[in-house]
Amino acid sequence: MSVDRWPGDTGSMTDTRTRLAHTSQLGPGTLEEVRALLDAAFEGDFSDEDFEHGLGGMHALVHEGGELVGHGSVVQRRVVHRGAALRTGYVEAVAVRADRRRRGVGAAVMAALETVVARAYVLGALSASEDGAALYAGRGWTVWAGRIGALGPAGPERLPGEEGSTYVWVPPGGALLDPAGRLDFDWRDGDVL
Repeated sequence: MSVDRWPGDTGSMTDTRTRLAHTSQLGPGTLEEVRALLDAAFEGDFSDEDFEHGLGGMHALVHEGGELVGHGSVVQRRVVHRGAALRTGYVEAVAVRADRRRRGVGAAVMAALETVVARAYVLGALSASEDGAALYAGRGWTVWAGRIGALGPAGPERLPGEEGSTYVWVPPGGALLDPAGRLDFDWRDGDVL
């Protein structure tokens, strides 16, 4: 197997391959593998809606010795900020197999996804768990200091529970953001963020 590296990947993995593929390029077997990895990594706390949120965009798949050990995806969302609807690459379903953590797999996943965000979007965003926050902060993602909301069925609504765990990353040439402003994400079923 070859070793594919992405900018910023500092891992020391051997016999490792990172692949980017759109959901439409993944067969049922690969999607079942991804779902099994996510279920194990999140210890059964990864719902069908969570899985659905990670589909329809680009996936970063990290294999070691032919086994899937890391995954993440980036899907398009619209985020309203200061009256503009920003084309946002929203990072979803990032997971690393438990026995491969702290070996650069997460960095390889994020480096691949950041490449997609930098080439296709004006803003990157994600909602981080406590366990994942250090990975994102270490890669230059920052906690959004302003308010967080969603464009719900009844209109805009604030999501105070997402404040402090929503991270953003602005690629070179990306959106100019007012750090005190509000980010309103498009609505979706399940967890909005």
